Amino acid sequence: MSVFHPGFLTRWLATALVGLLPALGLAQTGMAQLRAGALPITLVYPTAAANTTVTRGPFTLQAAVGATPLRGNGRLVVLSHGTGGSATSEFDLASTLAAAGFVVAQPEHTGDNWRDYKLAGPESWKLRPVEVSQTINAVAQDPRFGPLLDTAKVGVHGLSAGGVTGLALAGGEWSLANLVRHCIAQQKTDANFCFNGLPNQADRDARAALFAKAAQQDLDATLQGGAKVHDPRVAAVALTVPVVAPFTTESLSKLRVPVGVVEATRDTVLVPTHHSSRLLQLCKACKALGAMEGAEHFDMLSPWPDAVDQPVRAVQGGQVTGFDRGRLPASYGRVATFFQQTLLP
Repeated sequence: MSVFHPGFLTRWLATALVGLLPALGLAQTGMAQLRAGALPITLVYPTAAANTTVTRGPFTLQAAVGATPLRGNGRLVVLSHGTGGSATSEFDLASTLAAAGFVVAQPEHTGDNWRDYKLAGPESWKLRPVEVSQTINAVAQDPRFGPLLDTAKVGVHGLSAGGVTGLALAGGEWSLANLVRHCIAQQKTDANFCFNGLPNQADRDARAALFAKAAQQDLDATLQGGAKVHDPRVAAVALTVPVVAPFTTESLSKLRVPVGVVEATRDTVLVPTHHSSRLLQLCKACKALGAMEGAEHFDMLSPWPDAVDQPVRAVQGGQVTGFDRGRLPASYGRVATFFQQTLLP
């Protein structure tokens, strides 16, 4: 989800797409919980235990909760969710990665999750990369999973605001100054990013006035961004409909690790011209993992029941895109293949 999303899509979950794991001969998806201090982490992984039906409110999935993990390919992938999100909003991708042999760790980002989104936006952006490093440490130290993994090479996937997490760990640098400059110049063409969470025109006008006031100052001196982050264990990053606009052109052209990018061509929340397409144009280390023709921003998440569909469409301006969600498993598979190619052996 995007930068200032109010978070009313709080309990995204999906019916699992449980793939085959040829290397292990498995078709089961384990799920477990651990913590890195106060940070909750959901783990999805290959297991021999039988899946059961798990209910989360009105949602169901197939998983073996608390099951003993089996050794897969020895690699860890950390998923950074979007604003107001949770581990359940990307369960289908996580289970696809587990079917390919990965252990998948999903931290619930502090102050920007389905329960609490008071830090959504730049404050969360500053915290997220550190939380990924804390997640890697916690999984490596866990007696169930640590012995099964080599965390010298870890993958990170970022969805929407999670794209800031992935890009920062790949070497990208962002700043509030860049954000303000972008929203002064592109507040009409990228309105849902610059005014996200503000449907009322008066509120939008007030924010535009703040942008204009900030522009009268020395932006680079007064509006700092996230500190440079580096975790040498992060060896590959995949991004789906990522936030990109606040990042500097120079840093995007010099990303230090392979980066895969999934676009949604009808994305009106993070317009590709300013975000995913911009990244692919600037980044020499980036690889397109497929432009999902006709897809809107939230179409890239695990499918939701009809009861959740209406508020989702409200965020998308009431649009019903007609996107065939039957195409999502292939997209998730391309992400899994990207990580196999970049993290193995």
